[in-house]
Parts: sequence; C-alpha cells; structure tokens
Amino acid sequence: MTGRFVDKVALVTGASSGIGKATAIAFGREGASVVVAARREEESLQTVAEIEAVGGNAIFVKTDVSSASDVRHMVATTVSTYGRLDCAFNNAGVGSPSGIKRLHEYEEEDWDFISRINEKGVWLCMKYQIAQMLEQDPSKNGGRGSIVNDSSVAGLKAGPTAPYTAVKHAVVGLTRRAAVEYGRDGIRVNAVCPGVVETDMVTRAIAQSTEIAERFAAAGHMGRWGQPDEIANAVLFMCSDEASFMTGQAMAVDGGITA
Repeated sequence: MTGRFVDKVALVTGASSGIGKATAIAFGREGASVVVAARREEESLQTVAEIEAVGGNAIFVKTDVSSASDVRHMVATTVSTYGRLDCAFNNAGVGSPSGIKRLHEYEEEDWDFISRINEKGVWLCMKYQIAQMLEQDPSKNGGRGSIVNDSSVAGLKAGPTAPYTAVKHAVVGLTRRAAVEYGRDGIRVNAVCPGVVETDMVTRAIAQSTEIAERFAAAGHMGRWGQPDEIANAVLFMCSDEASFMTGQAMAVDGGITA
C-alpha cells in the first residue's frame, strides 16, 4: 500500500462519526494503521469496516476520553497492537448540552459536562500520548510523533455559547503550551479550528434551537458548510512530514468565518 502514512500508527478519538470518522478513514487510505477510539461501539466498528474497505488496517478501542483509565488503556492498546504511536487526532467532543443560553443561565452541571470531555479529555489524551511518544526513537518515522487537537473557530473568537467558547479556547492554549514544552523532544502539537461542518452534532444542534439554525445558516463566506473530509485533509497535512516545521498553530478551516 502507498501513501503518506505507510508504516505509521494513527489514533483518532471520536472516530465513530463526523470529522473523526472521516479522518480515521483518510489515515487508513493513506497507509496508516488506525486506532478508532470512541464510546459508541456499533458506529465505531462501521468506521473500522470502512477503513478496511479502502485497504487499511484498523482496530476499535472503546474509550471515554474523560476517564483517565480509559485513555491510558487506549494508548496502551495502541502500542501493544501496533508497537508505537506516530499520529494522534484528539477529536472527541460535545456541544453545549442544554442549547444556547446566556452565561449566567447555565447550570454548573452543564459547564462541568462540556469541560470534562472537551477540555479535560484533550489534556488526558495528550498526557498519555506524549508519555508514549517520549519513549520512542526520534530518528525513526519522522520524529517521535505529531498530535492535532480539535478546537473550533470558537477557540479563536466568540462562539455560540459561553462554555463551548471557553473550552475551545482552552484547547488552543493547551496546544500551544504543549508545543512549547515538547518541541525539542521531536513532538509537534497543533490544533485544527473548524467552522460549521455538516456533522451529526450540527444537525442535532439545529434541531434543538432555531437560534443556532439561524446562526449556522449565516456562517462562513463561501455559501456552504464544510464537509468532514475537508477537515480531515487539514489534519492529515498537519500530521504529515509536509508540516515538519509546523507546531503550536491553530489552523482555521472555516469557510472564512474568522476573516
């Protein structure tokens, strides 16, 4: 098999649908051995099947990214199966659980829920991924490893809700700090910041709120929403040797929202 990621191992969280699924399949198509990590088993096994259908190799590891034991097991299974970890896309995330409200109207449990998955989950993933990458030989496979975290345009500007804006800004901050701390170790860390992308999460948000539907309808300056494959393309670029001098960046792939 040919491709940019032959002989490399890629881990994708939230790979049961949407951007995560598209990215996992793209890694498989480009020759990587892929670890599909998510909470939903049936949908994740479908992702594995689609990777195999394009000639790739993949396994599923059931993972709740807010659980340290789950994340530790996810990385350990990656290494026990494939021997190393070269690329990680920390994509798993949730929207605001109770829809659009003003900051003072959110309950504490709403804030804790979104922070636990979107912020703590990214930190836990990086914690165990980086620990593994530090053990790897930097002279092989183009360096010790590359990590991409899924933020959002809400990590670069005010997003639709206060909690979502806060956690996505936190992801950008974690990304930049990790890039500074581990650059000399041969580990690159970047973030992708999608705009409105046609996924199940967006569809559910629209169904819950007329206000969200109106905001999303007006989002971007290209007259359409993004597609999961378009975000996957950016993630694979950042993980590839083509981006070997790129770290600590938050790349907007947003149809011009941040312009």
